[in-house]
Amino acid sequence: MRGSRVCMATSSRHKYLEARHVLAEYGVELEHLPVERVEIQADDPGEIAAYSLSQIDSEGKPVLVEDAGIFIDHYGGFPGPYSSYALGTINLPGILRLMVGVEDRGASFQSVIAYRDGGETRLFRGIVKGAISHEIRGSNGFGYDPIFIPDEGDGRTFGEMSEDEKNALSHRARAFRGLGGWLKSAEETF
Repeated sequence: MRGSRVCMATSSRHKYLEARHVLAEYGVELEHLPVERVEIQADDPGEIAAYSLSQIDSEGKPVLVEDAGIFIDHYGGFPGPYSSYALGTINLPGILRLMVGVEDRGASFQSVIAYRDGGETRLFRGIVKGAISHEIRGSNGFGYDPIFIPDEGDGRTFGEMSEDEKNALSHRARAFRGLGGWLKSAEETF
């Protein structure tokens, strides 16, 4: 099967485990390629993922890089592609302090996968709309999960959901399902 084994270049074990779980639905085996990557400064996670992918030597194996962020409507999409930096700098309590008194708590989680098998790079996007909670809720997941309430859910944060519940709705799962579906259809044409 073309694409039955793909390398994911990431330093995040959490992202790798989520992606592996979703791609298994399509019969794709995901191999972890632990790398520290240099990220360019850009407003589009797709541009960041594609650049990062161009820096990876996968020795001819199919490889992918995923970049994600949380985009808060009230702040014009901030922190967006700077989500990791913001989280590492002010943590979840700092994000919640920024939201004190803010009525529009709308936000979206966005994920972009840059995939390469040979020379061509393809992008797969996943978006989930929701809102920022008023407090940290739940201890599952990672990153912003304990403060993000997806619109399509039942009022719980991603941090309060099981892995399967989160993967039914998440931005990352949507992007990886797009990749998985594409790989499956590409296999069927060969």
